[in-house]
Amino acid sequence: MDDHIEVTNGDSAAETIRLAAHWAHPAGARRVPGVVLSHGFPQPPRGRIASGLTFPGLADRIAKEVGCHVLTFNFRGTGGSDGDFSISGWMADLRAAIDQVAARPDVSEIWLIGAGFGGSISICCAAEDSRVRGVATLAAHSNLNDWLRDPARFLTHARRMGVFRSADAPSDIASWTREIKEFAPLAAASKLGDRPLLILHGSDDTVVAPTDAIELSEAHGSADIRFVFHAGHRLRHDPRAVATLLGWLDRQGGPLLEAAPIEPSELVTEQQTFL
Repeated sequence: MDDHIEVTNGDSAAETIRLAAHWAHPAGARRVPGVVLSHGFPQPPRGRIASGLTFPGLADRIAKEVGCHVLTFNFRGTGGSDGDFSISGWMADLRAAIDQVAARPDVSEIWLIGAGFGGSISICCAAEDSRVRGVATLAAHSNLNDWLRDPARFLTHARRMGVFRSADAPSDIASWTREIKEFAPLAAASKLGDRPLLILHGSDDTVVAPTDAIELSEAHGSADIRFVFHAGHRLRHDPRAVATLLGWLDRQGGPLLEAAPIEPSELVTEQQTFL
């Protein structure tokens, strides 16, 4: 990631967390939709080091082919970002990213895309933020029951994935675990109302069960749900899933056709379907 955004840590107003980030922009000076692209929870074998590693490339492709401004970033505790993993922390990170996109005068509306746990976080943030026009998820969790089945084991796994920069994190294990218990993507999906929701899931996903996609779709009520036949969890690397995502984005309001010109003074200067 070649840029950064800053987040005020909820635990201390005086502490700012720096998140690695990457911006991608379409050609030309136009007012077009903005997208926030979020990665998922780190996976073996490389853990946090590889989190979001290929997302700048996806952001560049979305910007070029769909015609959107795209911001992708590393959640705290992953990649080149500061901080330690927590549900509230990752929610705060995505809120800060949304604020960054919303602050641009050349952004007409905001969309969220999230993979894995990043998709679940995207649904939850969208439910509480009316600025978000819609959400697309790839292999998102409908719940965190797998994590809650054995919280101590998940904590050990999280440490192995390297998502805690501080040696003593989490400082309050009870509170950290409670946040996982209270995380409710299904309730959030139901609050999206008529805002568009694309749910992509691999039919052979062994990390997040395909039933999670069905549950999210039912909670929303009118989601566009697509199962990618014989695909696993890492849909970001499946050409069929990426093509479906790009096509869906392009159909949401036709940003390429309806892009409004922007004045030079406003410019931001910056150095159940189977596929």
